[in-house]
Amino acid sequence: MSPITTTIIITSLATGTVITSTSYHWLMAWIGLEMNTLSIIPIISKRHHPRATEAATKYFLTQAAASALILFSSTINAWKSGTWDITQMTDTTSNILLTSALAMKLGMAPMHFWLPEVLQGSTMKTALIITTWQKLAPMALMTLTANNLSMTTLILMGILSAMVGGWGGLNQTQTRKLMAYSSIAHLGWMATISTMMTNIMVLNLFMYLAMTTSMFFMLILSKSNTIQDTATAWTTSPTTTLMMMLTLLSLGGLPPLTGFIPKWLILEELTMQNMTPTATILALSSLLSLYFYLRIAYTTTLTTSPNTTPTKHKWRFKPTPTTTPLTLALPLSLFMLPITPLILS
Repeated sequence: MSPITTTIIITSLATGTVITSTSYHWLMAWIGLEMNTLSIIPIISKRHHPRATEAATKYFLTQAAASALILFSSTINAWKSGTWDITQMTDTTSNILLTSALAMKLGMAPMHFWLPEVLQGSTMKTALIITTWQKLAPMALMTLTANNLSMTTLILMGILSAMVGGWGGLNQTQTRKLMAYSSIAHLGWMATISTMMTNIMVLNLFMYLAMTTSMFFMLILSKSNTIQDTATAWTTSPTTTLMMMLTLLSLGGLPPLTGFIPKWLILEELTMQNMTPTATILALSSLLSLYFYLRIAYTTTLTTSPNTTPTKHKWRFKPTPTTTPLTLALPLSLFMLPITPLILS
């Protein structure tokens, strides 16, 4: 792909997200979402491979259906209330439709089937964009409409997503699919808290973006497409393998790492709202996710792969990739727990 084409596509991708995040009119929000979707289709299908084409098709169909649902729900609301304002969603039917559409956009259960397949058909860098940047526009809409969305639907979807994200990841050996199920589980936590405390949801989103970005950059750096590949990651960079283990534990939500903050705050808020069964299910489902994070951490740092040659390095020489984004994302994904009071204030 030529530099000019790449620049246009990346700019359109960014512009679409910004338009959706900053608009208060449903048509403008829909236009932003469409720009966003149409920009990432060539990025997914750039690798001329049947899997990439299949992934691009699945992504397009899912996102187009979700965008149509958003337009349909906003039209019904405008018909009933006479306003296209995003914050004035008063019709119950529109709210349930909008909740379902946003869940489909994000890849929450039970509309999650496309996410692991699309990530598996994409390159690591494209998978990084889909799991981080592509979540911003729907989450912005969820934040704007949080007071009006169907609370029961969101909590049920949140619980289901957390459970599916845990169970689905147990049977996987591909790191991209594992990160997809990790994304589904984290979105479940965000959806559960979204109608009660929007600021905790935004904090959770920020933490998730930092942890997922650093994890993907380390997988790209060590060229680890499967769990078996992570066993030889130490030959690329011993420091990276240690950081990978800590990031995985942070994704699992273990103290004293950053990933503990959102889970701690969400469980605290749910128990204060007398939703102890929901909090219990979420906490138990996070144990499932923690299991497959620990599995990667174990193969990465606690096993030594069989060495048939005297050399300690991978046989193929690679150009040294840039690690600036990784150095920015890693401290955020590991060391932010001590400043939790500062974040909350």
